[in-house]
Amino acid sequence: MKKLVLAAALSAAASTAFAGNLSEPVIEAPVVVEETAASSSAAGVWVPLVLLAIVAAVVAAD
Repeated sequence: MKKLVLAAALSAAASTAFAGNLSEPVIEAPVVVEETAASSSAAGVWVPLVLLAIVAAVVAAD
């Protein structure tokens, strides 16, 4: 009976030793994603329109 009580006491003591540790928890920094400013689609339209106007002016001048 003494061996059973001793085994129970040792197993109870051993299980609390592994319950946790004293080191601080590692907390990862949050990931910050910056959105870039969306370019205006009008900028992509102006260049071909200006080129078309130049070509139309050259054709009309002949």
